[in-house]
Amino acid sequence: MPKAKLDARAFAVQRAGLLDMLTTLPNMLTLSRIVAIPLVIVTFYMPAPAGPWLGCVLFSLAGITDWLDGRLARAWKQQSELGRFLDPIADKLLVATTLFMLAVMGRISSPTILPALVILCREILVSGLREHLASVRVRMPVSRLAKWKTAIQMVAIGVLLVGDAGPAALPVRATGETLLWLAAALTIVTGYDYLRTGLSHMQEERPAIKTAKPSRAT
Repeated sequence: MPKAKLDARAFAVQRAGLLDMLTTLPNMLTLSRIVAIPLVIVTFYMPAPAGPWLGCVLFSLAGITDWLDGRLARAWKQQSELGRFLDPIADKLLVATTLFMLAVMGRISSPTILPALVILCREILVSGLREHLASVRVRMPVSRLAKWKTAIQMVAIGVLLVGDAGPAALPVRATGETLLWLAAALTIVTGYDYLRTGLSHMQEERPAIKTAKPSRAT
């Protein structure tokens, strides 16, 4: 068989395999978080109270998919390298975009921009470390503290999206900002653990996949 036909057949097989991975429910849930980003942005330009509440609902649904896609992938044995690649990217894009919009639109106070920056800087740090750890074939497990950090962070952002459109009798905005400060504190702790673990592998070569053992990092 001519080489051109073999290459075309190999490409078709690869494309079919990629399509199969993209159309699994866990990966579709992951992709839905990316699709939700422009929808959340639109809600910032909608009048209150509809805009803030709709933004909170969309962000919360996206957060639920973050919890659900991993569970389904493990339960249905549909874990894939594509899913491992897309999942953290979708999370970081959603969180970074929403925090940026909250700051730009004046939906958080000036001091609260600091924990937002801490969270964004940590996400950049983690992305760089992940790229390095992948090159030396080291996997980083998710810890319980990191899961708490993520949960508090998502709740904080959801509450801040409602903000002043919430019930007047409740300190909605203050509650969201307090939770964001708490998430930033946990971000520093888990980020330090991740950095420490990553630095320990900087000079090492790993011929096979090895699981690192950080105490709290994601």
